[in-house]
Amino acid sequence: MTDGTRSHGPVADGRHAVVVGGGLAGVTTALALADAGVRVTLLEGRPRLGGLAFSFQRGDLTVDNGQHVYLRCCTAYRWFLDRIEGAALAPLQDRLDVPVLDLARPEGRRLGRLRRDALPVPLHLGRSLASYPHLSLADRARVGRAALALRKLDLADPALDTQDFGNWLAAHGQSARAVEALWDLVGVATLNAVAGDASLALAAMVFKTGLLSDPGAADIGWARVPLGELHDRLARKALDSTGVRTEVRTRVTSVSPHGNGQWTVEVPGETLRADAVVLAVPQREAHDLLPAGALDAPERLLEIGTAPILNVHVVYDRKVLGRPFFTALGSPVQWVFDRTDASGLREGQYLAVSQSAAQDEIDTPVAVLRERYLPELERLLPPARGAEVRDFFVTRERTATFAPTPGVGRLRPGARTKASGLYLAGAWTATGWPATMESAVRSGVSAADAVLGALGRPRPQALFEFEEAA
Repeated sequence: MTDGTRSHGPVADGRHAVVVGGGLAGVTTALALADAGVRVTLLEGRPRLGGLAFSFQRGDLTVDNGQHVYLRCCTAYRWFLDRIEGAALAPLQDRLDVPVLDLARPEGRRLGRLRRDALPVPLHLGRSLASYPHLSLADRARVGRAALALRKLDLADPALDTQDFGNWLAAHGQSARAVEALWDLVGVATLNAVAGDASLALAAMVFKTGLLSDPGAADIGWARVPLGELHDRLARKALDSTGVRTEVRTRVTSVSPHGNGQWTVEVPGETLRADAVVLAVPQREAHDLLPAGALDAPERLLEIGTAPILNVHVVYDRKVLGRPFFTALGSPVQWVFDRTDASGLREGQYLAVSQSAAQDEIDTPVAVLRERYLPELERLLPPARGAEVRDFFVTRERTATFAPTPGVGRLRPGARTKASGLYLAGAWTATGWPATMESAVRSGVSAADAVLGALGRPRPQALFEFEEAA
């Protein structure tokens, strides 16, 4: 299954690995193993690769199921983009710049910006914070002190996972306004939870890595093409060129040990034998496929909660937004992105409104959401007031991420199981990151590393370059 392109890895030997799941974690695992010379079969139940970061057709539009972004500090996902030759299609900002709109502020002070300067941490955000109109002078000073306290936290301390971020912020002098206008502005989008519902360990990881590690760490990148172009078409091309056998619309029904370290993977109409199996599927699906004894407490996988994300899609007959994206305060609207060019729309403008931590709205009827969000967009974007809405639709991911609640860290398993030859991957595993594309890719690298160690295969040097970059 090659297209004539040069293989990234050596010719596969007799060792065979089966990867169950074709999301970012599974694709990463398969590529890494194939690059190391392992023969790989990748099985995916859906008709496409990409997991929950995918595209679909709606008439002439190519629509992403939800807006996905990454940061410069996401070194594993950046490696993945390079590996599938897609980095140019999802560029990063030259420098962090987030427009923040609050119509409750006086005229002339409604638009604030979170920007960085080319200065060392933490001075890189000093000028932006000092001029940020959505916080009082006292709040700005207290934010600075909290950031310094956050920077001192030890991410390896297990006690952090037992605390919630909201209480920590309150104990460090953060007002409700500061939480809304800064901490949740970033945290809801990255953690998929408000501060009071989030583990301090995960929140500290996000803020320390993204805002307090390197001046450019929080620069934002996003796909300028449909996600399916990256996570399905280019990923499939990379898999094919490395000799991976990829089967979609193929649901695994059972995984069981076969003796002598071998494994049996059952799919309709075929039985596969493997030296290693990686379950790169959601935690509940992994639980159902795990053989007895593979984990000490497999029921813990079922205790890992999930959190939804709602996306509202609006197509106008004219341009109503003059910047690539913005975020709002004092409004139901969270983040708004211009998806016109990426979707293939030729006339008008297509906006995607991304709503994280959407527990209260995930099952709300489309008609109700239309009545709620169209007036809000008109309030935030005056040019929308005279525009015709040509299409309005909603995408819902009810289990978009694992819920980053306090205590979730003890529930997240590592890549290795107690069953020799069986491994786990997925953003929900113990990567140290919240449920992001970065976490998914890191989990795939960890699973591949464990398989290669067990099979006595050397690590491909290129696979771990991102660790050095981090």
